[in-house]
Amino acid sequence: MVISSRDNERWKAMRRLSRSKGKRRHADGDLLLLEGLHLLEAALDAGLVPETVLATPELLESAPAVLSRLPRPPLAIAPALLDELADADSPRGLLATVAAPERSVAELLGVVARAGDSFPTIVLADGIGDPANLGALARTAEAAGAAAVVTTPGGVSWRHPRCLRASTGSLLRLPVFAEVDAAVLRGALTPIGFTWLALEAHGGEDLYRAEIDGRVLVAVGAEAGGLGVRTLELADRRVTVPLAAGVESLNAHVAAAVVLFELRRRALGARR
Repeated sequence: MVISSRDNERWKAMRRLSRSKGKRRHADGDLLLLEGLHLLEAALDAGLVPETVLATPELLESAPAVLSRLPRPPLAIAPALLDELADADSPRGLLATVAAPERSVAELLGVVARAGDSFPTIVLADGIGDPANLGALARTAEAAGAAAVVTTPGGVSWRHPRCLRASTGSLLRLPVFAEVDAAVLRGALTPIGFTWLALEAHGGEDLYRAEIDGRVLVAVGAEAGGLGVRTLELADRRVTVPLAAGVESLNAHVAAAVVLFELRRRALGARR
């Protein structure tokens, strides 16, 4: 049987989720909408169990191996109806929903404790509004060995389908703590020895001259406005990536990547 009508209840539930863009404003808001086989596989690898999987007959006929890992067979859907649900410009033949993990600040302390003496880094995304930038930041954070990503209220939801795609699975593997008040976060991390670094385009300490070690939180602000005033006030230090003459600034995600990999280089060097 192939879903071929917009009156189908599963299709309508998927449409509500797709239209929410990750915002938690209705009963389906605690679900993630995953597009394509790659994100489905990443979810399974992370131990997440898909609730609903819709796939076009063409994709089902190709019998990709990842489908054999599902707890139940996918539902076939007409390609045109799947296209209406997809956020991507080029739909990938499959949509799946999984429950979005809910995590507390107390669990973040557990993540840090499990990291032991590896000097974990936490990335704070403060008011980032572009889902592609937030997804890319999470991908970079995972690649640089960060322990977790935290978001503050007011930015784009990490559940946004475009954000999930841009992360290429990192947001499914890396612990994400959503909409955490910056002051609450600071209060939880300070007693366990975290240094709070605010990443600024200009005026901060030169990244390559600043002495930074131990447990670090790197706060990254929005693309245009940068970090919020409250987050800046909570910072222990402000750092800036030095640029060649004539260059005004870097994309926030790119600047964060430079900082995160510099911290990783130092941490790895300290262990040798």
